[in-house]
Amino acid sequence: MSLGLYLLVGFIKSFIIINVYLVVFAYTVWAERKVLGHIQNRWGPTKVGPFGLLQPIADGVKLLFKEDMTPPFVYQPIFTIAPVLALVMSLMSVAVIPIAPALHLFGYDIPMQVTDINIGLLFILGVTSIGVYGIALAGWSSNSKYAMLGGLRASAQMISYEASLGLSLIGVLIMSGSFSLQEIVHQQEGFFWGFIPNWNIFRGQFFGFFLYIIAAYAETNRVPFDLPEAESELGGGYHTEYSSMKWSMFFMAEYHNMITVACLATLLFLGGWSGPVIGPPILHTLLPLAWFCLKVAFFLFIYIWVRGTMPRFRYDQLMAFGWKVLLPLAILNVVVTAFFVAWFS
Repeated sequence: MSLGLYLLVGFIKSFIIINVYLVVFAYTVWAERKVLGHIQNRWGPTKVGPFGLLQPIADGVKLLFKEDMTPPFVYQPIFTIAPVLALVMSLMSVAVIPIAPALHLFGYDIPMQVTDINIGLLFILGVTSIGVYGIALAGWSSNSKYAMLGGLRASAQMISYEASLGLSLIGVLIMSGSFSLQEIVHQQEGFFWGFIPNWNIFRGQFFGFFLYIIAAYAETNRVPFDLPEAESELGGGYHTEYSSMKWSMFFMAEYHNMITVACLATLLFLGGWSGPVIGPPILHTLLPLAWFCLKVAFFLFIYIWVRGTMPRFRYDQLMAFGWKVLLPLAILNVVVTAFFVAWFS
């Protein structure tokens, strides 16, 4: 493939995937409001469109035309850049996420991701960890005690749980021997004992999967780890002074990070797009994508379910759990996995 064609294909894939990502974000919000409504014995969105399906569009238009209030004593350059930084970092991670096997089209094998790099997992961890700068800078530049406390909480929380999250994935890396997300998925194809999927969650990484999910909830500031927002004592935390589209950028970044976490869990622990594929050739192209989307939707549903059922921790409990419980368990998982791989290899 020539350089010009390669760049054109990359641009088209970027345009499609980013727009799909934004649509998925919008309807994840709708699904969360509907599911939480049913959990709490109410309807959720019902008025705008059938079953409230046009509510995300109405909310987007409302935020777009809302007055953008800027407090008089903020540090204006960083106050403006912070939400953009958080959103851009959350969107960059999608570039290396494969959503299906390579598509054979016009004589070329086109990877179903923007770019396939052999350190895809490291890229995602690096890019998403930079997102904390947007939150920390938003708290500092707002010149508000509430926002500053929210930014400090977010920084401490993300740094603390980033360690556990990274360690929870090392077991998968030891077993696969690769940072490439494509390669990790390919190694999970097939079955063992004839009927159990060869997914990492069934090959000794159930404990690592459990640790990953807990750390990911904390990384994305979701219940029961939503201390950086903490409306009861911080009035919204790091984004207290934001409004209109600047506020919505933080909101979008949080949900995009949720989707990225769900995609990573699917790729690393549940075999990615692997699943039963039968029927004509067109289904061999569409069914892997459908399996991938169903697995991601399952994880997003678990996110929503946890929010509707669990109370929030105190901040001292949050930090103690991260350092005294989660981190030692993640290290133990690495040691046990390394022992078994070395013993049976």
